[in-house]
Amino acid sequence: MPDLTLDGRALHVAAGTSVAAALALGGDGSSRTSVSGQRRAPLCGMGVCQECRVTIDGQRRLACQTLCRDGMHVETRP
Repeated sequence: MPDLTLDGRALHVAAGTSVAAALALGGDGSSRTSVSGQRRAPLCGMGVCQECRVTIDGQRRLACQTLCRDGMHVETRP
């Protein structure tokens, strides 16, 4: 069972949990902030809309296509 950090907070999720699901479980469900300052959340769940972009271990990734792993650091704010 992975233990990860989401916006500086520890989060424990079940094996096989996507980062998008972890956002809903341990945060406000948002994955990023738009240029106008609004919080955005995953929409399509398959990587087409790009709304689920987060920073994972220093690299931009799609939360809906990334599985959580132990020690992962996820940031939704710049």
